[in-house]
Amino acid sequence: MTLAPRAVLVHRTTEYEELLARHGTHGQAAFFLSSRDRDIREVAERHHRTLRALGEVAAAVPHRWRQSRVERADLDRFLFGPEDVVVVVGQDGLVANAAKYLSGQPVVGIDTDPGRNPGVLVRHRAADAGALLGAAVAAGHGVEELTMVEAVADDSQRLLALNEICLGPPGHQTVRYRLSTDEKATPAPEAQASSGVLVGTGTGATGWLRSLWRERGSTLPLPGPADRRLIWFVREAWPSPTTGTSLVSGELTSAERLRLTVESDRLIAFGDGMESDALTLTWGQSVHVGVSPTTLRLLG
Repeated sequence: MTLAPRAVLVHRTTEYEELLARHGTHGQAAFFLSSRDRDIREVAERHHRTLRALGEVAAAVPHRWRQSRVERADLDRFLFGPEDVVVVVGQDGLVANAAKYLSGQPVVGIDTDPGRNPGVLVRHRAADAGALLGAAVAAGHGVEELTMVEAVADDSQRLLALNEICLGPPGHQTVRYRLSTDEKATPAPEAQASSGVLVGTGTGATGWLRSLWRERGSTLPLPGPADRRLIWFVREAWPSPTTGTSLVSGELTSAERLRLTVESDRLIAFGDGMESDALTLTWGQSVHVGVSPTTLRLLG
């Protein structure tokens, strides 16, 4: 007997809920905002739009399916199954937050606030959920395979990300390491001191990675979301008698890896801005970063 599909609704705590948790009541939260020339109605309206979207999506799940919900903060403790269809109800970034915990399950992005969200990853409306769920279980129907980036440490720790992986210090200090690539033209590993290294995908090229790319005036061609290619930048490399700045950007094909060997007390690698779920590396450890064999299967 095969299990019926399970719709897993991924959501996050709204700004309004966070305000209530901090201030206790609607009235106290309203007073706090009004004293700063802000109106709670705007935040409350977004909250109610999110609740309506969640309710509409839940109601669209076929009766024979199973159903579950998971909040963003609990994603690292939630066990996704191979028969799941993941429905992200919220912002584009929430799709990226969920992607690292998946292993090929189809994903549907539902935009709860059209016009406010770019809609790069949450491409659909709650009213379309029923048809989208049916399409998600039809073999290969309208699914786009988005490239992901992975970091694999020498102690077998592994981290996945949809947008980018950042390797650097846990605070705002400088981190030291040796950097090299698999490219034959690359010389021996370069000792560097910087605020970190960013390695990103074509999906990430719409966000933080693009900001660095523009700031540098880079001529590297940005990858598309499905391209099996990454680009990377060293952030604020520091020249000194023992550290260099000649190896500060590049691209990686699907077969290439960026290798970083830690020469500081501690370095972390985190994906898509989630520092709370990071790899921790210590002096002497190495980590390889490159294109992941896992992709995000997003309904177009």
